[in-house]
This record gives sequence, C-alpha cells and structure tokens, in this order.
Amino acid sequence: MAVTSLFKGFSGVRDSDSGALRREVLDDFERAGIGWIWASDAQGRLIYLSDSAIECLGRENAELIGQPLVSLFEIDRDNPDEKSDRSLNFLLSTRNKLNDLVVKFTVDAAKPRWWALSGHPKLSEDGTFLGFRGSAKDITLAFQRKLEDSRMAEFDSLTGLANRHRMDRKLDSTLAAYRSAKRSCALMLLDLDKFKYVNDTMGHPAGDDLLRQVGERLRAVIGHRGEIGRIGGDEFQLILPDVDDRGELGELADKIIQMLSSPYQVEGKRAIIGASVGISIAPYDGLEREELTRSADLALYASKNGGRGMYRFYSAELKDVEQERQIMLDDMREAMENEDLQLHYQPVVSTSDNAVVGFEALMRWEHPEKGNIPPNHFIPVAEDSDLINRLGEWAIRRACTDALEWPQNVRVAVNVSAKQFANKNFVPVVMQALSDTGIDPDRLELELTETVFVGDLETTEKTFEALKQLGVRLALDDFGTGYSSLSYLRSAPFDKLKVDKSFVDSCTQKDQNSAKIISAIIGLSDALGMDVTVEGVEAFDQFDLVCKKGAKYIQGWIYSKARPQSEILEEIASGGYLIEPSGPDQYRPERRSVFRRIGVIHEDHRYEAVMRDLSKTGSRIEGLVGVPIGAGLVLDLGGGQLVVCDVRRSEDATIGVEFETPLISDGAGGLCTRHRVSPYVLASAGMPLTSLPPGNYPNAMLGDGQRSQPQFMQVTVQRS
Repeated sequence: MAVTSLFKGFSGVRDSDSGALRREVLDDFERAGIGWIWASDAQGRLIYLSDSAIECLGRENAELIGQPLVSLFEIDRDNPDEKSDRSLNFLLSTRNKLNDLVVKFTVDAAKPRWWALSGHPKLSEDGTFLGFRGSAKDITLAFQRKLEDSRMAEFDSLTGLANRHRMDRKLDSTLAAYRSAKRSCALMLLDLDKFKYVNDTMGHPAGDDLLRQVGERLRAVIGHRGEIGRIGGDEFQLILPDVDDRGELGELADKIIQMLSSPYQVEGKRAIIGASVGISIAPYDGLEREELTRSADLALYASKNGGRGMYRFYSAELKDVEQERQIMLDDMREAMENEDLQLHYQPVVSTSDNAVVGFEALMRWEHPEKGNIPPNHFIPVAEDSDLINRLGEWAIRRACTDALEWPQNVRVAVNVSAKQFANKNFVPVVMQALSDTGIDPDRLELELTETVFVGDLETTEKTFEALKQLGVRLALDDFGTGYSSLSYLRSAPFDKLKVDKSFVDSCTQKDQNSAKIISAIIGLSDALGMDVTVEGVEAFDQFDLVCKKGAKYIQGWIYSKARPQSEILEEIASGGYLIEPSGPDQYRPERRSVFRRIGVIHEDHRYEAVMRDLSKTGSRIEGLVGVPIGAGLVLDLGGGQLVVCDVRRSEDATIGVEFETPLISDGAGGLCTRHRVSPYVLASAGMPLTSLPPGNYPNAMLGDGQRSQPQFMQVTVQRS
C-alpha cells in the first residue's frame, strides 16, 4: 500500500495502467528479496505470504496459508534486544502496530530462521478488525551474529556457562522481582579445592579441560533448577530461585561436592579435586546482590577454613574469616617457634588379646587465649601455605623420637597431607628423621589419603618406591570414602587399609549398608595380604559387629582417646600394654555441648534462657523454673530460626525438650533449622508480637499491648 501511494498523481501514467504497474512493482519488490508481504485475517490466520518468503522457509504454500501465525512464529527469548516478556499471541491480540518485531520460525527446528515482522491492523469502514497487513524480511545471518556476540559478552568461552556479568544481571533482576512478591532465592558460591595444584603440576591446558568437565557435572546436577555461572578462575556461582529449605540445599550441596570430587580423566591422567560451598538465602541473608553475595562469600570462606570438602550456610556470627585465617596462620607460626604444638597418641589394639600394637599421632594445639583449636580448623590453613611442610616435618621427627621410648614392637603412624607428599623434599625429610632418631623404619607408618594421587602419577609412583626402599610402612586412610580406591591398590604398595569412621557410625543401623562395606573391606585386605584397622569404634554394639566381621585391629574410644606422651609412658611404666575395651552398650550420636543464649516463647511471653547441649531431636535448657512436663514451647535460636518443641523433663531450673521437627546439619558440624521465619509471617499467623525479640515493627501491628501474666520464673545462668 505504501508502494501504491508513491504513484498517485504521477504525470504521464494513465489510471487504467496504475493497477498493473503497482502489481509489477510489488512483484519486483518481492522477487528482489528486499522484503516480503504478508496478511492475516481477523482470527490471526495467515492468508497471504510472498512466494519467495515461502520458498525461503522451505515449505509449500498449503503448509503455511490458513495456519495461525502463533503456530508458525514465536518471539525469541534469546534475543538480547528483546526487553519485554510478552508473547506474540499477546501482541497480536492488542491489534497495535508491529515494528520490526524479531520472530523465529518454529516449524523447522533443524534449520532455524529469524524474521523482522512489521505490520498494522486493517479495519473496515465501520471499524471492524479485518486482520494485519504488513511486510517481513529475513534477518537470520545478522541475528545469528548478534546472538554470538551476545553470547561472547555474557557466557564463559571455556565452559559455556554464564559469566560474572550475566550472573550479576540475573541475580539483580531476580531479587528485584522477588522482593515485592516475598519470594526466596538461594545463592551458592563454589570454590574448587586443590585445583591450583592440578593446574601447576599438569599444566594450564589440563586445568582448562578439568574446568570444562566441572561445568558439565554442574549442569548434570542442577539441570533446569537454577542458573550456573563461572565467575572466576575456579569459582562458580549458582542461583536457585524459590528455594529456602536448608535441608534441600544441604543435600544439593553434598551432591555437588561428591560429584565434583569424583576423579577426572585429563589428558590420559587421573586428577582429583574437591569443592567447598557457601550458601546464602534471600531475604534472610540479604536483599540486594552485594549483600547476598557477601554473605555467601563469608560462608564459603568458613567452609574452606573448616576443613574443605564441605558446605556452610551463612549465619550472623560469621566474621571476616579471611582476616581470621591470617591471624590463625600467624599464631600457628608463633606456636611452632614456642613449641606449643603437641602430638597426642591414640592406640591401635589387637582384638585377639587387647594388646597395643601401635599408636596414631594426632596433632593438638592449645592456644593461650582461644583454648583448644581442632586440627580440622588449623590444618587446612597450614595446607594453604608452605607451613604444612614445616608442620609435617616436625610431626614425623617428633613421633619417631617419642616412639623410641615405647616397646620396640609398637609402631607409630603419622598423617601426611597430599601437598606434603608431593613436595620434592618429602622423601629426604623422612630419611633424615629415620637417620637422626635411629628408629627402625618398619616402626614408622605413613597414613595417606587418595588425594596423593592427584597430578603426575609417575612422580607419585617414584615417591612410593623411594619410601618402600627406606623400609617405612604405608597405610591408605579413609578407605571406602573415595570413588576409585580399588585402582590405587593395584599399583600403590600399601601395607594397611583403614576403614573410615563414617561406616562404623552407621554400621548398626538396619537401613544402612555400612556393615556389609566393612565386611567387604576386611575381606579385600585379607585377600591382598594387607592389615586393616577399623577406626572410630566407641560402643560395644559396634565392637561386637566389626569383630564378627573379622576385624583384627581397632582404633577408637572403646579402647582409649588420644593421650599425651607423658600419660602413655605412665601406662608403659605400670605394664599397661593391654587395654580392656570399655564403653556404652549402644552407640548414640554425640550430643553437642554448647553454651548458647536463646529465647523461649510460651503463649504471649518471651523468656531468656541458656541452651546447654543440643542434638538433632532435642536439647537441655537452663534458666526457667516451674515449667511443667508436656508444656509446648517455641525456641528462638536467632536469625529467624524458631523451633517448636515439647518439654519431656523438668527439674529445678533445667528442662529437656524434644523438637517437633529435627534440626539439620549446617555443613560445618553444627545444626540449624530447615526453614527460617520472619516476624511479619509470625504476626500474620496470629502469634503475639510481644513474644518476639525487639525489632522495628509497624505500630499498627503491635495491638494494645495487653498480655497475660508470665507462668515461669526466669533465673540467671552463668557460664561454668
């Protein structure tokens, strides 16, 4: 129609010829490929399309004419210039003008085509809508270039995952949309453990290949549940919309850690890495991207400093753990100079006669201000620096020196980290310790984990060979927890396998396969001519089971905890090299001793109390007098964590409560609630706001402030 108007009033052209000329010009226009003409009826069906356009689509006229436009075309959501989320059906239904709308031909997915569609509504003289009349042009090549440019700008070229820029935009838009809708969004930050070691020992091309495999594994785990991005060298980020269940998030984080810790085949070699995960959840841990990311970052650092290979939820008490890590590193150096570090020794006992056959050296650090610092807190910090080599050398030398004061048939076992094992000076360090102390090499046992197989296997095998030439013994620790331990046994000259404590903890549970696994490991070690030690036996039900399965050596609290050298020597002096097993009849998961100030809500009153111990199903609380058995309470653990419970024991100012819903692991040895609740949700549910902790609540929500008399007496509890 626009073409027709160009010829109106053109001199020298008769009116009778104008129609023919118009049709000729339109035909030339269509054949030249400058553009095509299309039309639809009032029902949105295609009633006309240029022949050359039909030919471009590779279809027949009958396949297209009469079909609804929305069944042939759709708006491409991958279009970086498309800001609206409106569908083509919606835009056509508004009967507004279309201006270069990018649509994708949907009939042939194998050969996608993109068009720019323009058009305006056609109305009759009485205003009746007759359909659309318009033009179209093929923009496939230009659009594909634009998609590729957009992809390069928003996606990581190595893994194909979203890059930091895209992830930031996605998180910003998600949080903005969810804030008004009061929806939640979880953010996970992942950091690969020991990736730098693989990169340094196997080369950057191998590191790139490993990162690509990590991206593929993350896609397999996450699927369509969220957005995955690579935001740095070995850092990844996951955005999980509408997830605030910390039980579900913990299970997902565990699955990710296990999946990423499975061995990789890289350039024909085996590589093993790990992963640490930090988790934050909006709106509880932040409303804006910067705040939520900072929370997840703190949780990630806490998980790395807590021992790696674990996840951690953000909590308000997390400080700047990077600063704390540096402080710990400085304190550790000072502790080594002042000889504040000690080795304690846990006996390995023969089940046939209860005789001590060896001790495992376990490092202990009593900080002058902070008290006892667990090894799983300071060892990972040492591993991130060269301090682990100094620490390891000291431990081997100290253990050999102490063992000289024991009977000559008693061995000493020392744990060796993968970084220490890979150090080129490791074998000379062991040789020097043997030479300086004069201990029989067969009495020194080096405990290794499968992480020593990361990197150059040829170098690893040479180290094994050199150690065996020295005459020391080698033990594979945590056996059964890895993914390919059997393959190591074919080539590595191990003298002993150690069954991991995690199997022992659950071996008496009927719904677990741990007892069968223990039996299989013991049978395997016998077949290979290796010794086997079962770790972590604490109760007689575990003891009887593993003995029945054929355990010859046991290390666990049922015989003894780790003790300092002075106590070991006292036992030796009194002839105490036989240890009778002693412990509870049945194993129960340890209840954590705590001193934690909490709120206790009963009806419309809030009391302050102290939690003294905590398990998944209950706790002991002090500070309230007169609480009857059977009373229903709500414990406020802080940060929106509310626990519904019933009183099962009550004596003086101490009560024992059972939780309605068990707590879950926070990934770092602690416990937390599965969900968190905001004060406003509580208020809407009818819980009196006078029972809630202080907060900025709207005056209209506070009511008249009237409440009943408190039923319990609150007393002050001091730390003891």
